Amino acid sequence: MQPNIRNEQPQDHRTVEELTRDAFWNLYFPGCDEHYLVHIMRDHPDFIPEMAFVAELDGKIVGNIMFTKSSLMDEAGGKLDTITFGPVCVHPDYQGRGVGPALIRHSIDLARKNDVNAIAILGHPRNYVKYGFVSSRDLLVSDAEGRYPFGQLVLELKAGVLSTNPVARKLHISSLFEQLTEERVAEFDRTFPEKEKSETATQVEFGIAVRAYLD
Repeated sequence: MQPNIRNEQPQDHRTVEELTRDAFWNLYFPGCDEHYLVHIMRDHPDFIPEMAFVAELDGKIVGNIMFTKSSLMDEAGGKLDTITFGPVCVHPDYQGRGVGPALIRHSIDLARKNDVNAIAILGHPRNYVKYGFVSSRDLLVSDAEGRYPFGQLVLELKAGVLSTNPVARKLHISSLFEQLTEERVAEFDRTFPEKEKSETATQVEFGIAVRAYLD
């Protein structure tokens, strides 16, 4: 069964935050902060509301994806506008049923129709190369510090915008992510039912991947 994908509405906000918390809890570190990111994203100027989608199955919201503005800057000061998604998640009870791929493909199709240059993300390559994402290193796109993170990926939507005569560029993501602090996350998390924090193998894998660079 294909999920019903639609734009997020104000009445969905808390449900999406609860869903995000359930999907990311203990995945990358004990607890998570993605639900707080979702909460503050909607009021940030870089948020793209028309690119915020929820997926419904069995009459309830089981997945979501959200986008923010980003950009690629070259050494001469030239700027190329891009967009970045994250978080994207599916409730643990509905994973493996095509919800995540449906959300991502729907978003890519809309971004292409809306004349977006490219999508730049941070994520594990095994999850995204099937959609056409490549290492940002292949397109000379570094992070803001000039390095090439293992998980920094780019999907070119306009043919040749990055791959034809590529020049060195740096990815600048939204300042939204600078607002994630342990204190703010902990305060927000207290508004949800208590969940047990634990250490998992996925956290070890994430710790390795996030420190890997393709220099």
